[in-house]
Amino acid sequence: MRTALIGYGLGGAAFHAPFLSTTPGLAFAAVVTGNPDRRAEVAARYPDVELIASVDDVWRRADDFDLVVVTTPNRFHAAHARTALEYGLNAVVDKPFAASAAEARELAELAESRGLLLAPFHNRRWDGDFRTVARLVREGALGDVHRFESRFERWRPEVREGWKESSDPADLGSIVFDLGTHLVDQAVALFGRPTGVYAEVRTLRPAAHAHDDAFLALTHPSGAVSHLWASALAAAPGPRFRVLGSRSAYLKHGMDPQEEALKAGAVPGGEGWGEDPVDRWGVLGSEPVRTEAGAYQEFYAAIAAGQAPVPVADAITGLEVVEAAFESARTGTVISLA
Repeated sequence: MRTALIGYGLGGAAFHAPFLSTTPGLAFAAVVTGNPDRRAEVAARYPDVELIASVDDVWRRADDFDLVVVTTPNRFHAAHARTALEYGLNAVVDKPFAASAAEARELAELAESRGLLLAPFHNRRWDGDFRTVARLVREGALGDVHRFESRFERWRPEVREGWKESSDPADLGSIVFDLGTHLVDQAVALFGRPTGVYAEVRTLRPAAHAHDDAFLALTHPSGAVSHLWASALAAAPGPRFRVLGSRSAYLKHGMDPQEEALKAGAVPGGEGWGEDPVDRWGVLGSEPVRTEAGAYQEFYAAIAAGQAPVPVADAITGLEVVEAAFESARTGTVISLA
């Protein structure tokens, strides 16, 4: 699949390009960026990849490509995905998949009507620690899960400039759209579409314009609850996962190592890729449990095989949860999902 990567910020450089260049069945053909420094970086690291200054040039040359990967600022995700589909191109769309569940449904219907592959990029399903949680739940090691706790907490008291800190709702700069969508997607992947949502969403840092702290509580049909935290002002982060069941519990600290490896320029998929150090393994009850190897490469392996590794329906559910979370935070009530 001849692939054009639209955008080369952190997401494009660390989470997409390394996999597009190493996945059998994908031909990393072009990068769209007008930024001179980023163009130089692409030229140095991927000398055979064409540099394109404008996304409009991709649409004009749609017959030259089979797949586009949309990793532009959040406000453009749905528009770029829609245009790609209209030009007959398969699409991978970074999170958040769209600004609303309604917009996501429209994209899904368009892809289906054109017979095209449309895949939300929720790569955190292939975090090693989450894969470990999923295995323990699947195997029944925890018994009946009654509480799933998950956190992406960071200590970033200084506000960084950029659209992620924008107060313009169209920029989708809230931490709920950023880290929160990953947390919600993992909960949905484990326990399905929730029936109720309660949330607290705040802006804590004095210089911040966008939400930088959020707590979401989701009630699932099984009776399990997901408690999800995302924060840029957590000087003492809690455990990455705490999962409580009728038989046992799983506790895990620390982050999946793949992100830092990719930021450092590592080539994915080699020996030891995604392996957690022994001293960072979680515990089941009181017994250490080896963390499953992280495997972001499996996402693009599925794309190359013509499969959507994350169902669009799950992304739609995730956006329904996000919308309910904002409504809950505004009203102080639990929002029911029909």
